[in-house]
Amino acid sequence: MTDASALTPLRETNFRYYWLARLVDRAGTTMAGVALVFAVLEVSDSATALGTVLAAHSIPMVVFLLAGGVLADRFGRTLVIQATNVASGLSQLAIAGLVITGTAEIWHLAALAALNGTATAARMPALAGVLPQLVPRDQLKAANLVIAVPENALMVLGPALSGVLVVVVGPGWALAVDGATYLLATLLLTRVRIPRPAEGHRSKGVVADLREGWTYFRKTTWLWVVVASFSLLNAITSGAFNTLGPVLATQTDLGEAGWGLIRSAQAVGFLVCSLVLIRISFHRPLRWGMIAIALQGLPMLALGLEPLLIAGMVASFLAGIGSQVFNLGWDLAMQEHVPDEMLSRAYSYDMLGSFVAIPVGQLAFGPLGLAFGIQPVMVVGGAAFVVISLIPLVARSVRDLPRARTAVTT
Repeated sequence: MTDASALTPLRETNFRYYWLARLVDRAGTTMAGVALVFAVLEVSDSATALGTVLAAHSIPMVVFLLAGGVLADRFGRTLVIQATNVASGLSQLAIAGLVITGTAEIWHLAALAALNGTATAARMPALAGVLPQLVPRDQLKAANLVIAVPENALMVLGPALSGVLVVVVGPGWALAVDGATYLLATLLLTRVRIPRPAEGHRSKGVVADLREGWTYFRKTTWLWVVVASFSLLNAITSGAFNTLGPVLATQTDLGEAGWGLIRSAQAVGFLVCSLVLIRISFHRPLRWGMIAIALQGLPMLALGLEPLLIAGMVASFLAGIGSQVFNLGWDLAMQEHVPDEMLSRAYSYDMLGSFVAIPVGQLAFGPLGLAFGIQPVMVVGGAAFVVISLIPLVARSVRDLPRARTAVTT
């Protein structure tokens, strides 16, 4: 694939406006995480309060994912994205207004975060499923990478910019920027024209649509095998790396700054890999994706064996590369092999299965680290991550799933 052909999807008007909308949306989202944390801490310096607000966002996000998939497949993905963007934008602006005026209370923030999480749950399957409606099938790889390159760059720059805004003008104003980006993205999406789903499909009913989606999910071996593995992989990552990692950093010479550099190295790995993949063929997306995702176990192994900054950054950089390879492989597998009318529901079952055990990891690994030591638990977690990543390759449908015939030349 040449650099020129990599940009071919941008010639499609629908994709171009969707691409711009996603960039605007992602620019705000990458800033919001940092801003929300400091907004809550401005109201209360309690870790319990912060956990309450974050949980208020994440729990509805998991609970309503299946409903989001049904809505997207029944009423049209762009309509669902637009409606949920408005809800997210208004809820963020409401939080911003309360923080800026000094009238915010924790219950206010938790309630608005729950609204935002519900909107996110409805939006995620729609965002994941809309791409095949915007570009020809033979341009899906290029389209995914055209999206990934700038989004990965924003993952590097967004949190830093948010930190500057928090320091200079306060977390409330940083959240206001995020709220505005949701609304601007909605305006851009009004230029995207996609036919609504056929009347016959929309007449089945919510329960029937959910049952149909579940039947497809459980009968598609490569789909449920990978999702089942990621239920465990995400639990390990959320517990051994995201929970124990910062604690280990504060207890060693790494410190908070070192931990920030390790996380940034992963984002750089995402970005570099997305640029390299433009020129690489990808004929067995899940085989290479599952091999590559095993690299995400390296930071846990490196830090668990010896918490050195350089080793942690290199391992995290490689983990970012592995994650980007898997992300592209998974999106190509889903977009090229799942029927379009089923795609958002398939993504919603994927997301539900992949995310459901994350709180388990967050709750379990703290006590495990206390009982057996943080570093030994991280080593075991990293080793388990590598093994679990490779187990799905035993399934022939995972290791041999091809690209769609119209896309194998990209």
